[in-house]
Amino acid sequence: MVMEFKWLWFLRIVVLSVLLVWEGAPTDACLEHERIALLQLKPFFNHYNELVDWDEVTSSDCCQWKGIECNNTSSRLIGLSLNSTRYGDEGWYLNVSLFLPFVELKSLYLQGNAIAGCIENEGFAKLSVLSNLEVLELSENQLNDSIILSLSELSSLRYLSLAFNQLEGLSRPNDFQQLSRLVNLETLYLSWNSLTNDILFHISGISSLKNLSLRSNLLAGKLLHIQGLNNLTNLIYLDLNSNKIESISNQDGTQLRLTKLEQLDLSGNLFRDNTFSFLEGLPSLKSLDMSTNDLHGSLDIKKMSNLTSLKKLNLNFNQIESLQSSKDDGTKLQKLTQLEELNLNGNLLNNSVFASLHGFSNLKSLDISHNQLQGSLDMKDFDAFTSLRELYISNNQLKDFVIQKGGCDLKNLEVWDLSWNAFEGMLPHCLVNLTSLRELDVSNNQFSGNLNPLANLASLEYLSLSKNHFQIPVSFTPLVDLPNLKFLYGDENKMVMEPSFHTSIPKFQLKVISVSKCIPSQKLSFEHLTFLHHQYDLKFVDLSGNNFSGTVPIWLLENNTNLEHLILRSNALSGPLSLPSASSFNVSSMDMSDNKLQGQIPLNICSTFLHLSRLFLSKNAMEGNIPSCLSGMKNLSVLDLSNNQLSGSVPEELIMKSSMRIMRLSNNNLRGNVVHAILKVNGLKNLYLDGNNFSGEMTTTDVSTSEFLTSLADIDLSNNKLYGKLPRWIGNLSSLGRLALSNNSFEGSIPMEFCNLNSLEFLELSQNNLSGSLPSCSSPLNIQHVHLHENRLSGPLSLDFCNSDSLVTLDLRGNNLTGSIPKSISAFSSLSVLLLKANHLQEQDSRTRDTFRRR
Repeated sequence: MVMEFKWLWFLRIVVLSVLLVWEGAPTDACLEHERIALLQLKPFFNHYNELVDWDEVTSSDCCQWKGIECNNTSSRLIGLSLNSTRYGDEGWYLNVSLFLPFVELKSLYLQGNAIAGCIENEGFAKLSVLSNLEVLELSENQLNDSIILSLSELSSLRYLSLAFNQLEGLSRPNDFQQLSRLVNLETLYLSWNSLTNDILFHISGISSLKNLSLRSNLLAGKLLHIQGLNNLTNLIYLDLNSNKIESISNQDGTQLRLTKLEQLDLSGNLFRDNTFSFLEGLPSLKSLDMSTNDLHGSLDIKKMSNLTSLKKLNLNFNQIESLQSSKDDGTKLQKLTQLEELNLNGNLLNNSVFASLHGFSNLKSLDISHNQLQGSLDMKDFDAFTSLRELYISNNQLKDFVIQKGGCDLKNLEVWDLSWNAFEGMLPHCLVNLTSLRELDVSNNQFSGNLNPLANLASLEYLSLSKNHFQIPVSFTPLVDLPNLKFLYGDENKMVMEPSFHTSIPKFQLKVISVSKCIPSQKLSFEHLTFLHHQYDLKFVDLSGNNFSGTVPIWLLENNTNLEHLILRSNALSGPLSLPSASSFNVSSMDMSDNKLQGQIPLNICSTFLHLSRLFLSKNAMEGNIPSCLSGMKNLSVLDLSNNQLSGSVPEELIMKSSMRIMRLSNNNLRGNVVHAILKVNGLKNLYLDGNNFSGEMTTTDVSTSEFLTSLADIDLSNNKLYGKLPRWIGNLSSLGRLALSNNSFEGSIPMEFCNLNSLEFLELSQNNLSGSLPSCSSPLNIQHVHLHENRLSGPLSLDFCNSDSLVTLDLRGNNLTGSIPKSISAFSSLSVLLLKANHLQEQDSRTRDTFRRR
């Protein structure tokens, strides 16, 4: 009996297992038919190999593939993200049936795939059988109005984005009205299309809508169809940014009535100062953005008095001169007690604005930067703002403070930006009261004196003192007791040695220190910066331009293992370029240019800085060869070893590095023929090899298929020993903006292919042996400077080669040009320097000569 029971139990398990498999239960955490369906999708959305992990050999669990989300219980696919997997300019047509196997699909993301529509009878209406589909992302494609009708079938949608497409709403307006069938739709993004005012009428039937964006369309003038908007009674968020709307009103007097609306963005339109009346019907509004409009003059804001829920108001970048309300309505501003953020940046406000803001008693953030505040800043103007956390008054013309007894009574202030004014004298002593201050920026003023008022700001994390006249002690003693200080900027001040040298151990651990161009009053060395010996978390260090002496501070690298950027240029470092013995994994940029370093570049530089991307050692006295290991540094993109005494050849692999973008080896003693390597570079933009001893003939090899032709923008091979004819392949450099080959031994004519250099701005071929006539080009688009002096060019002066509206300098001295100077040369409005001396040219009349004498 027991045995029979066991067999029955076993049989039951087998039957259940078969049924589960038959019903599509998960195997390997991924349904087989869904995995197969994904592999069928892959060829359509893998043009740039983004779906490389969609590989059943590598992983049979499709729930782990990129862009896939599965139900944890059923393992069925519920989310599919294919954003930007087929981007490009050429539109294509989608077969929507490919998504039908995913019966539990909730979200489908197809953003940025150049989809122009669907193949016939395979449109988005097919997705109506997917009853769980709630999110459909179709932005950044090439869809037009013809797609709308099929989308109206997807009644389960809650989120639909058609931003950045080609919708107009004109050819098929009735289709847009069918969107009212989307009874569950809450979010609709139609931004960056070409929709007009009528769209508000067409979508007015989507009563469930909570979030609507029509940013950057063609809505203009007085926004008609207000009733259409009013029908969207559940709307919470409305974005009409970057249109050409002048006001929101109907001729019949219909007002905007959206009682649930909380966020309204009207920035980037053409609103004027008499349009605030439409706000009366928005009692729940919490955020209003009217920045970058045409609000100007004295702004009457009494119509805002009913916005008792308003927390954020953005009025920046208008032409507002003052804020005021009518005398009999002055008390109404007291109702704006919920306002927390007020942005008035970029207007024409003066100091009187503070009196008009006293009603905003709960203000936490005030930005009045880039205005016309002048003279004195009276701190009593801020007495009403007891809750103020952030205060921005940068880029004005303030010179000093008026401080009453107790002054600076902003105990809750956390951020204060005073930069780019004209403040003079010492920092106000009452700063000691700002015990909550986390960020203080007083840069770009004329403050002087010491830093003692900052000594007790224990909450301070960010401090910028740059571009003033502070006397900063080399020990930074006034700041050593600030335990939270992380970011310290003190560029372009005065660095002084204290009468008695302090060696206090600071309580802070900085992440960033930038104290450059602070020429000390007496000679100092890096060893005097004793506080830096106690820093272990630094990521960015800029101590350039201070004339500090001594050897390379290896201890700075050894102590700060997270250091990423080290800038010590323009000092007086001497001796060899010493490096720490241990590898510095995080250093990506090192600049020790313009010092007095000597000796060879250490061979262990590559093993020490494994991830170095930018290396600057120019203007030193480095000698010897360029280390060949630099060619193997996979991240190295900028290399400047110019103005040294380096010799030998340049490793060919260094020029050909795929990561290299800028290489400057100018003014050394390097030799060899680098042309062969130049022809194989991949990705290099700027190459400077001038002032060396490179020799050889520039080959005429056909490089029309070389990848570097699309990237190389600046070549300087001047002042070398190159010879032969100018290569025709230079004419294939489509991005070339500057070509300098002067002071070599090139001969022959200037190739006609140079006329193909449409991006060329600077051409320097002077001091060679070029002959023949000037090439006859047709109006180069961008050429600004043409220098061909000291060659053997002959024939008549044809201006075709330089017939450009942008031409500024034309230097043809010391050639054998003949004939008359064309009268048309005076028509070149941009030409300011014309040098034709030592040719055989004749002026036709005095007007040409006088034209350029005046310029």
